[in-house]
Amino acid sequence: MQVGFIGAGNMARALAVGWGDPVVASDPVPGRAQALVDELGGEAVGSNREVAEKADVTLIAHKPAQLEDVAKELQGADTTIVSILGATPLAKLEAAYPGAKVVRVLPNVAVEVRQGVLVIANGDVDAAIVGLFERVGRVVRLDDALIDVAMGLMSVSPAYVALAVEAQVDAGVRRGLPPAIASELVIGATAGTAALIDAKEHDTLAVRRSVTSPGGSTARGLRALEEHGLRNAYHAALDAVLDGR
Repeated sequence: MQVGFIGAGNMARALAVGWGDPVVASDPVPGRAQALVDELGGEAVGSNREVAEKADVTLIAHKPAQLEDVAKELQGADTTIVSILGATPLAKLEAAYPGAKVVRVLPNVAVEVRQGVLVIANGDVDAAIVGLFERVGRVVRLDDALIDVAMGLMSVSPAYVALAVEAQVDAGVRRGLPPAIASELVIGATAGTAALIDAKEHDTLAVRRSVTSPGGSTARGLRALEEHGLRNAYHAALDAVLDGR
């Protein structure tokens, strides 16, 4: 299955690297499509239309404001349109591409290492498309009305987790650990904890209880995190992403 990329920015590149296949790509930023092709093989082309004509699946990863202009270029092309555009509902995509097969997907950047989480809007989605995305992570099907809420959790999550890791490492360094050792400890613990939560069928309380003794050091640390507003901070972050404030 030949995938074409209209837009070769960070998220498009993460998907392409995760798949590891040669690409057909275009991008208005000089040299960006060619850089992706140099990395993975394939062809950088001069027009969006040429991408669609060469690809079985055309992944649109341009700016959302360019939707109508790009759609006009692609009208009538025999390709499946897959959108990773933020804040662009499926109905709007289908209106821009009447008569075409249109799929809405939102990934997070961990697809680059095939450990991503991706949400696909419910609709008429070919099994081959679902399988394509399952190659790079965990796929969750969801009503389109909830896709943006999901985006506010999983698309931004790598940045939040990276910030949390950075904060923990800084705390360890402040108390004397070498930075490289602190990083190794925190990153290893974070990855292992995620796997443990998954193995326990997402029972976060069970994981916390397995570590926390009454009045012990973990209990003191958890209390400090709650008192300093960790839970409220995540609620505020989601509101900021969804409400633009």
